[in-house]
Amino acid sequence: FAALKRAGEVVTWGDRAYGGDCSAVADRLSAGVRSITRNDFAFAALKEAGEVVTWGYRSYGGCSSAVMDRLAGGVSSVTGSERAFAALKEAGKVVT
Repeated sequence: FAALKRAGEVVTWGDRAYGGDCSAVADRLSAGVRSITRNDFAFAALKEAGEVVTWGYRSYGGCSSAVMDRLAGGVSSVTGSERAFAALKEAGKVVT
């Protein structure tokens, strides 16, 4: 589970395999998060500055290191499918 607090902080709990542990990225989720989306085994947080932070099962999008440079800013929305995430950039490009 993941909850977004009023101050923009994310709190997670539950099974680590399902995204219940965000300790690897907790420093990036302590403030400024605008929204959270999920899929079956991972979460993605969209920050106010347009950055996306992911955690959870790697094969389901929980590790976004391959596209981290494209998710560092300028993202306007994120959506999750069963096994992945797609981020829409402000310029209209999609990052998967």
